[in-house]
Amino acid sequence: MDFWNRLQKLISDNEIVIDRPKGSIHPKYKNFIMSLDYGFLKGTLSNDKNEIDVWKGSLDTCKLTGIVCTVDSMKKDSEIKLLIGCKEYEIDVLSDFYKFNKYMSGLIIKNSMNKNENW
Repeated sequence: MDFWNRLQKLISDNEIVIDRPKGSIHPKYKNFIMSLDYGFLKGTLSNDKNEIDVWKGSLDTCKLTGIVCTVDSMKKDSEIKLLIGCKEYEIDVLSDFYKFNKYMSGLIIKNSMNKNENW
């Protein structure tokens, strides 16, 4: 339980910055359109020396929905990305993205502590 609470505290204590809004074109991969808002938690640090990445869904909440554990064969790294306020179908969209991505795979772990009827 501490794991989810600690991640939720990071979300609560730090600003969510969306630098790639839903529908925008990825800055490096011009044929990839962002399916959800994507950004980071300002003031945090991930193992890639950047802030912790987030996928922000359409629920009007900043509750932690889950995480994605990723491995990227192009960048030769792995990290976690936070899922915030995601509906079930949005999690499915992300699951497909990571399942069919040429260089990156992801394992989604849902936060059952915050599951609600809006998923």
